[in-house]
Amino acid sequence: MKRTTLLHAELSEVIARLGHGDLLVIGDAGLPIPDGPRRIDLAVSAGVPRFQDVLAAVLAEMQVEGAVIAEELGPRNPDVDAELRRQLGRTPVSAMPHEQFKAATRGARAIVRTGEFSPYANVILRAGVVF
Repeated sequence: MKRTTLLHAELSEVIARLGHGDLLVIGDAGLPIPDGPRRIDLAVSAGVPRFQDVLAAVLAEMQVEGAVIAEELGPRNPDVDAELRRQLGRTPVSAMPHEQFKAATRGARAIVRTGEFSPYANVILRAGVVF
């Protein structure tokens, strides 16, 4: 059994395969997932698992050099916005309109669907390098 935080085998594999600049999306239950990126569906029921919990587990294993959120997150969901920024620490975060955000997810290696039922709880993570 793994000793690190992230136990989900498929998600752990995706992170291990990421190269510098590759994108991984963590989304709420309502984020549309386009054809192309691998779909990792963790949603069990409303709120399970929470966006913040999945983000924390991913950040325990993934080197992130940048993140993108929807501009609407801060005004519409300030608690999730504040927690996301806290979890990302000094990682640069940029924002774009939600429609552009959804289009940008097409370039991701994988999209992780959580059980989050709050608006705009989505992030695109750009893989960095550890050296």
